[in-house]
Amino acid sequence: MISFLPEVYPPEATFRVTKKRRGNYIFLTWAGDHGPAHVHVYRDGRLVVIFDLENRVAIKGMPSRLILRLIEELEEEGQL
Repeated sequence: MISFLPEVYPPEATFRVTKKRRGNYIFLTWAGDHGPAHVHVYRDGRLVVIFDLENRVAIKGMPSRLILRLIEELEEEGQL
């Protein structure tokens, strides 16, 4: 179980998680998560940014140029 899932999800909830590591970052998406399509970016177990993939804006936090480039690479590879 991923330890940094919000406590709002019941313990019996099942999600298909896509987890990709690039550099020092972990990029997570959940199938069936609320819209718009977005990615959670973590570093050292802490949330850095939640990025809206549809509208290309941060929902929470501020993405660095490196994070934006990594998101773009993952999208081009079909990983997000």
